[in-house]
Amino acid sequence: MKMTRREALNTIGAGFGMLGAAQAASTQPHFAPKAKHVIYLFLNGGPSQVDTFDPKPLLSKYHGQSIPEEFLKDDKSPKDKRNARLLGSPWQFKKYGQSGLEVSELFPKLGACIDDVCVIRSMHTDLPSHPQAITQMNSGRLIAGFPSMGSWITYGLGTENQNLPGFVALCAGIPQVGPDLWSNGFLPASYQGTYVPLSESDPEKMIQNLTNHRIGRQDQRRQLDLVNALNKLDLERRGQDNQLEGRIAAMETAYSMQVEALDAFDVRKETPAVRERYGIPDQVVESTSKKRSFTRDGDFARGCLVARRLVERGVRVVQVYFGEDIPWDSHHDILVHRDLARQADQPIAALLADLKQSGLLKDTIVVIGGEFGRTPSVEVSGRINIQNGRDHNSAGFTYLVAGGGFKGGTAYGATDDFGFAAVDNKVHLHDLHATILHQLGLDHKRLTYRYSGRDFRLTDVAGNVVQGIIA
Repeated sequence: MKMTRREALNTIGAGFGMLGAAQAASTQPHFAPKAKHVIYLFLNGGPSQVDTFDPKPLLSKYHGQSIPEEFLKDDKSPKDKRNARLLGSPWQFKKYGQSGLEVSELFPKLGACIDDVCVIRSMHTDLPSHPQAITQMNSGRLIAGFPSMGSWITYGLGTENQNLPGFVALCAGIPQVGPDLWSNGFLPASYQGTYVPLSESDPEKMIQNLTNHRIGRQDQRRQLDLVNALNKLDLERRGQDNQLEGRIAAMETAYSMQVEALDAFDVRKETPAVRERYGIPDQVVESTSKKRSFTRDGDFARGCLVARRLVERGVRVVQVYFGEDIPWDSHHDILVHRDLARQADQPIAALLADLKQSGLLKDTIVVIGGEFGRTPSVEVSGRINIQNGRDHNSAGFTYLVAGGGFKGGTAYGATDDFGFAAVDNKVHLHDLHATILHQLGLDHKRLTYRYSGRDFRLTDVAGNVVQGIIA
């Protein structure tokens, strides 16, 4: 008798089928959602809030000086803040849109879309160290081994397109920390993010070994059925095996992807005008730079366009990392932000405009930001070549959210007069995660998974929905 994979797994008394019935999410929202999809544009390395979306006129006024005593509230101010030499932003800010929100000249195209964006100026996290901060922003935890936000979302809601992964991670190269950022952790392996490199434009090179040029799809189907039958016997013999279940799901998805993925990831099918609007060059220019964090023109732009195409086809979560390692980590010279912003501004604006025009922006949450911000003071140390850069700052920085029921044209929260720390309507990353889940119809306190004797969740034992940023 021929059995489907689901039927086979459900017959295994102690196997994944019964486990799933007992504790897996129902793939239904807890309440009516405002959004269905998430696109997370991750600017790894830590962009400077005071040079982009959090203007601080006092920085320019007191450039090169220490903070005047009248701005130091008490003697408890950290020594590094009291003795810091302020670094004014080299860029001007301008009011945009009906909201009049101020945006740096680094992001003029995004500034034109600012009425659709909620600017959270009071973000904060727990550690100003790249590996821990990147891990925490992606998974809610400072250490690896926990499920990423994308995995939690697909665990809670499933996917709308069985021919594509529910969660896709895109990057030209590998961001610092690497695959742990899109890991399923202790969730079933089928919820792991699918990594696709952006350094190629040909989908058959982006997703290697996707197409079998030796045998037809009918014969491939027979092979896959045989492998699944053998896997079923293995599951019956060994019982529950999370990794094996994940491999079964991965093979099924890979088979289904052969046709649809080749289309979804192929930005060459867009018109030249669309590619130009995103900032994708006709020819990819190979870099001669030996810097690990070097970014090529068009790679992040290609990621933004692919993200739009995937969401249009029902992919639940798409995360686009800006580039290899930590490109926004501007310790030596903040002027490096100029080229980085040039590579980011145009594709982000094009993505928001396309989603709005198609009506998808109301169903899609677009999240933009890095693992932390940067200090308003200049970094001074023996390892710095040009003392015109900024150090890490996890105490106060900026995040942008758009679509999905978030309140556009709004600035929420504030840092202090110079941008050292969040002081008004502070938003911890657990709060941001809780609010994103809320807009997807998920209660962050109810989206749990029992592992090692306790119920885990994305927000651990913290997090509050930030009502002030919801429309």
